[in-house]
Amino acid sequence: MTHSSHRQPTTATSASPTAEAEDDALKLAYAIAAAADERKAGNITIMQVGDVSYLADYFVVATGFSAVQVRAITRSIEAILETDYNRRPLRVEGQGEGSWIVMDYGEVMVHIFMPEARDFYDLEAFWGHATQLVYQPSGQHFSPSQF
Repeated sequence: MTHSSHRQPTTATSASPTAEAEDDALKLAYAIAAAADERKAGNITIMQVGDVSYLADYFVVATGFSAVQVRAITRSIEAILETDYNRRPLRVEGQGEGSWIVMDYGEVMVHIFMPEARDFYDLEAFWGHATQLVYQPSGQHFSPSQF
């Protein structure tokens, strides 16, 4: 298994601690999205929620098409982040049922849904005022869009 990199190039515009922390959080979000992509997650989206929520700086939302795939995506994210970033989730919820798993990495929260659960909870609409970055699995990077 290879760990493909879909990291956004960094710019040397600001050296403030807040900007550096935000860049680190965005790098973590990209790494999570790439790990989900390795397990064939669908419709991977990053939402920049830090300006509108105290919960996290970013949400990563992805779809798994079976409970087994949802759990495999979760394990892939955990393994890659532990290996490449020395990070473990603070909490993981929903592994028993497998229709919606939430992984809390502090500055980044990951939501892995089965299609029905994703449609029902519709986080993209609920957080519609947040900037959304849609993952391009062809190796292209994310493109911002406002919904």
